[in-house]
Amino acid sequence: MRTLTSLALIVVATTALTACAAPAPPPPADTTADEAALKAMTVAWLDAYNAGDVDKIVAMYREDAVLMPPHAPVANGHSGIRAFLTADAAAAKAAGVRLVPGASASGVAGDMGWDSGSYTITDASGAVVDSGSYLSVSRKSDGKWLMMRDTYNSDRPLPAPAPAPAPVRKK
Repeated sequence: MRTLTSLALIVVATTALTACAAPAPPPPADTTADEAALKAMTVAWLDAYNAGDVDKIVAMYREDAVLMPPHAPVANGHSGIRAFLTADAAAAKAAGVRLVPGASASGVAGDMGWDSGSYTITDASGAVVDSGSYLSVSRKSDGKWLMMRDTYNSDRPLPAPAPAPAPVRKK
């Protein structure tokens, strides 16, 4: 009888604990299409930059977005981003350099997504003159991904400062 009572208690306790357990989480959402869209947006950004199409780039950002370029002040909102990119893309075009995408990775959680990776900068002969990495954070709104934070940096050290001019000697 004792064995039967013990067995009954074990069954009741196991059933109670199982009933209290949290339900299994839903399977993760398939984010493949959104991740591909984020990567495609980066490629479109680079293509537009190389073409000097600043308006196309600005349209990829939320109105309250922030662009954090290296060696330059932060560009806030469409007007700040447009001003920075207009000057920067024109200088790149005048110098004959192009941005080339490298390997990248992206991820999505709900309406937030990110894309990060590498890039190179080539001169007119195709020689690599710089390389770096980037990170863009985007939010999906009304079915469209728009960047809200965007930053990139060079992998290479800053150039050495120019030597100080020789002191002028008084006679």
